Amino acid sequence: MSAYKNVIVAIDLTEEAPQVLDKARAMSDAHGANLTLVHVVEPVGYAYGGDIPMDLTELQDQLDKAAREQLAIYGDKYGVDKANQIVTVGRPESEIHRLAQEQAADLVIVGSHGRKGFQLLLGSTANGVLHGTECDVLAIRIR
Repeated sequence: MSAYKNVIVAIDLTEEAPQVLDKARAMSDAHGANLTLVHVVEPVGYAYGGDIPMDLTELQDQLDKAAREQLAIYGDKYGVDKANQIVTVGRPESEIHRLAQEQAADLVIVGSHGRKGFQLLLGSTANGVLHGTECDVLAIRIR
């Protein structure tokens, strides 16, 4: 197996994120790889199907700001430079695919919750990342 040089770890900023970050940090350290933290904030309109006739910009901005603050806390704790902490808005799978290509990632690490059937192996986001990313994908099982 070739050494990884550019690793993206996509996290959801929950209390489960350290399970993924611990393994991602160990993996990137073992390979001497650059580590980039990514969190994708879904557009507020998605939650309501875009049917709310009001401006949700302020709410979206607040969610974005809170995500940046929380990602910075994880970045500081895991020694990830601010330039390698990315918060973006969109569909998680699509944004992770885009960032993996833009960052020339050779490994994307995501967390995966237990599900039934094929979903037992990968959650829906992890599954979407796996099937659209050109580089390797490592799913860390969340316990």
